[in-house]
Amino acid sequence: MWGGRKLSSSGGRFLGVLGSGCRARRAERPRLASWAVYSDSHLIWTLQSKPWVFDEYRTMWFKSCRMTFSSLNRIKSYRPPWTRLYSTSHSTVDSSEVKTFLALAHKWWDEEGVYAPLHSMNDLRVPFIRDNLLKTVANHHPGKPLSGMKILDVGCGGGLLTEPLGRLGASVFGIDPVDENIKTAQHHKAFDPVLDKRIEYQVCCLEEIVEETEEGFDAVVASEVVEHVADLETFIQCCCQVLKPGGSLFITTINKTQLSYALVIVFSEQIAGIVPKGTHTWEKFISPEKLESILESNGLSVQTMVGMLYNPFLGCWHWSENTSLNYAAHAVKSVAPDHLGPAEFVSMEETEVPQAEASTIPGVHEELKK
Repeated sequence: MWGGRKLSSSGGRFLGVLGSGCRARRAERPRLASWAVYSDSHLIWTLQSKPWVFDEYRTMWFKSCRMTFSSLNRIKSYRPPWTRLYSTSHSTVDSSEVKTFLALAHKWWDEEGVYAPLHSMNDLRVPFIRDNLLKTVANHHPGKPLSGMKILDVGCGGGLLTEPLGRLGASVFGIDPVDENIKTAQHHKAFDPVLDKRIEYQVCCLEEIVEETEEGFDAVVASEVVEHVADLETFIQCCCQVLKPGGSLFITTINKTQLSYALVIVFSEQIAGIVPKGTHTWEKFISPEKLESILESNGLSVQTMVGMLYNPFLGCWHWSENTSLNYAAHAVKSVAPDHLGPAEFVSMEETEVPQAEASTIPGVHEELKK
């Protein structure tokens, strides 16, 4: 059933590369200075000797003894959300994915076409985003509950999710690397003068927005996007970078399981044709556990992780406790001490224990099922 696909494993393999050695036969033991360097994909631990080594004839050698070890695993450590770790020269956009969506750019607003599942997904994801954002505000306008909020919709496509958020009163900035997608989105929003004022679109990648708008958004939405990016960790870092302290990140994606391979890749794409062939790559799917680990390591606290199930016969979605296929996540950016006043800092300490106790109360997700 797996078609000969080789599953990647996260073993702790180390490759040792020995550099040039010291040529002295009776050289004194070199004095070592060591340091760690974190690169994009490897942890490089370098041992560099002092350049002065004497042999038995007291001849000075200016040779270095260098040994490098490369670890294929990253160290999972806490990264303060206000620290920039990405490189704009390394794009999160996958060029092969761009070609796939370019061919489908004219089909975004066909509610019976290939994007029908995304149209019906709005019945879940729009209330999911709205309700969680409303928990952060004391008062809101009944007709425009998200009024005053600034939302970034990453990978907005034709604007299927951007427009409903705009109708709720939010100022939404939709970005997408596919030029034809943005043209479709701009053309569709032009039919509604209200949306035309609240929504702005731009052809660009997330890294470009980080350079222009740092900590400028109340929320970032990446719905059905992370399974298409080239570098998920860099993508999450950039999402965190553009969020205000206390801002929310919303993600919907697909779990990496045997069931998701059978139903999404084999059935939906190859057999039933619900989704065009080649739309998804199973190796890019990510488990809730791994996603949560990446989010937490970038200073984002996961608030909700809940499953979503699609019924292709009825064309509708519903919430589920089962996350083996699709799931939604809501995470909040931690607030740096510099952003807290004395009263706020004390308040957080006082409420820390009650919040932890409340999170263990059964039925915390019942509201999502209504």
